[in-house]
Order: sequence, then C-alpha cells, then structure tokens
Amino acid sequence: MDALTATLALMRLEGLGIGSYWQLVERFGSACAALQQPPESLSRKLPDRARTQLAEFQRIELDSELGQWALAERQRCAEECVYLLHCEDDNYPALLKEISRPPPILYVSGAIDALALPQIAMVGARRATRAGLDNAEAFAADLAAAGFGITSGLALGVDAAAHRGALKGGGKTIAVLGTGVDRLYPLRNVVLAEEILAADGAIVSEMPLGTAPEAGNFPRRNRIISGLSLGTLLVEAAVRSGSLITARLALEQNREVFAIPGSIHNPMARGCHHMIKHGANLVETSDDIVQHLHGFLEGMVRQPGLFENTDVALDPNMPDEQRQLIRALGSDPRSIEQLARDTGGDAGDLMAGLLQLELEGLVEQLPGGYQLTGSGAKTLTALAE
Repeated sequence: MDALTATLALMRLEGLGIGSYWQLVERFGSACAALQQPPESLSRKLPDRARTQLAEFQRIELDSELGQWALAERQRCAEECVYLLHCEDDNYPALLKEISRPPPILYVSGAIDALALPQIAMVGARRATRAGLDNAEAFAADLAAAGFGITSGLALGVDAAAHRGALKGGGKTIAVLGTGVDRLYPLRNVVLAEEILAADGAIVSEMPLGTAPEAGNFPRRNRIISGLSLGTLLVEAAVRSGSLITARLALEQNREVFAIPGSIHNPMARGCHHMIKHGANLVETSDDIVQHLHGFLEGMVRQPGLFENTDVALDPNMPDEQRQLIRALGSDPRSIEQLARDTGGDAGDLMAGLLQLELEGLVEQLPGGYQLTGSGAKTLTALAE
C-alpha cells in the first residue's frame, strides 16, 4: 500500500485528529506502520470504534471500511480533477512542510504549480472599511505583478479583495478553504473561485471532499494560509479576530508579519496596531514588503530544491523577456527607471521579471538597483555567443 492510501485510511480513524495522527507517525515511523500496530497501542483518547476499525483493516486491509473509503476518496478526486498531495511528495509546498504538524494531505484544485510560487498571505476583516478593501486590492495587485502568489481564505471582505487584486495584477492567487475544495464557501464567492482557477491559481484544503463549513475548521485553515507564505500582511482587523490568529500563527511559524497602520479612530485598525506593537513590520507600500523579503528570497534560492535552477544559465528555452532583461542589465548595476527606459517595459512587468531572475539566482538586488550574479554573467556571455 502506498503512503497516500495509508495516510487517507489512518486519517479516517474515528476521533483521530492532526495531533494524534502525527503522534502515531512519529511513534511508529509511518502511516503504513501505524496501521499495522495492535489496536490497544493506539491513544487512549480514541474511541472504541477506532480500535474496531483498525482491527478490521488488519484482517482484510483494502476491503475494510478504512480501505474502501481511502480508495473511493482517491477515485472521487480523480473524477473531479483534484490533486492529492502527500506531505512526502516532491510537489508538497516546502515552506508548509516546515511548520509544526503540517497537513498530512493537501487537496488541490487548479494549478498545482501555483503552490511553488513565493507567497504572501493577506488577511483581514470580513467587514472591512472601503479604505481597507482598497488597500487590500492595491497591495495584492502590486505584489502579484512583482511575482508573488497571493494567498488568502476566500472569505468576504479583505480576503476577497486580495484575491481580486492579484487577478487584476495579472498574477496568481491561492485560496485556502475550511471546507472541502468541492464545497466552496461562502457561496457569494463562487464566481471569484472560478476566476481564480481560470487564471491558473489554486484552491487548497486539508479537508476531505464534501466537508461542510464548521467553525472548528477555520483555525486549522489559518495555519495553512500562514504556513504556505513567506510573510503575512494584516490589512484591517479588530483586536479579537481570526485574522490576528493567522498573524500570530505566522510569528509562531517564524514567518514575517506585516501590518498596514490606520486611524486611531478606526476600530478595524486596532488589530494592526496591536500586532505592530508586538513585532509586526509597519508597511505603507507594497515595496516595503518586497524590500524586506529580499533576503529571504535569496536564502530560498540557495536552498536545494527551493526555487533553484542550476541549469538556467544554459537554458535554451529562456523566455525572450528574461533574455532582454539580462542583456539590459549588462555588467553594471541598473535601476528600474534605467531598465524601463532601455527596454521600453512597464515597471510592474520589469519587477516581476527581475523577481523571477532573482529566484533563479541570476540577478541580485542592490540599494537602488539590480545587477547580474556570477551565474547571470555566465548567461549574458552565453547569450552573446
């Protein structure tokens, strides 16, 4: 039995939560091994039915209730074009894998490649002010144009504005649900979800297909939103809100937290001010976030397997836009304004192209400009030949 089927079966045990799942895997080494343990070795917190389910699985394996459900879930996902990503899969998001007890399985509808983008989470109030919604949309559009994936929860208010802003910026956006990916919630955002998929974005959940919206699911969803992302931007929020929970989770996950300040008379700004007092980075423009994350992006480029492409200098299929940028950079540092003048390109498009080259290790950012790295210089030489 493969790891995915075993994990689906183990997660189906009555009363088994994420914490108990990881306790069993850490104790016995894998989901497959945990399924072969004597029922009495399971956590005492699990109901008697879980022990009965496990005993049946050990007798007849895939013909058991657990086995049949796992096979049926895989078949349903195949029919509905939903990817199942096991936490040991190469395509499982590397940043998410770093958090404490990550989702054992992700259900992904849409473009699975979107999960490999460097992501910024954007969260905030469902009943945000007009200014808050405008800020969410504007920041998301700028960050998406710069090459970041915009990750949020498809909720009303700031979440929806962030997704729409990313689409307007010509980028990709990822919606993380507290339901099954086939149970879009809220219904008012069904059309928005369709637009996200049409723009090669993704809809993600750890919940099985058919899972309905329940209050307990959403804190679990929030840890995925922050866990997928390099940083979390708090746009507007009350002091007691789910958005602040997401921001705190980001801090616990050792991720960056950003907050947009507001009027001291706006109750929806108090959550942002609270987080700024407790370590969040105050930001006024999207460029504040890009500049702050520059070092993190460089580190990701240097880590094997994370956005690394050691052969890019010799890639004959390099897009013309990237070739043009490399030629325009030449051997000297260049500012965005100089590159825009030399290439005739739009500043937003240039930033997106430069970010991609940065992730590939060909370009590095300096105060006031960009220059080619050693690998970028080799690419320039290869392009001249």
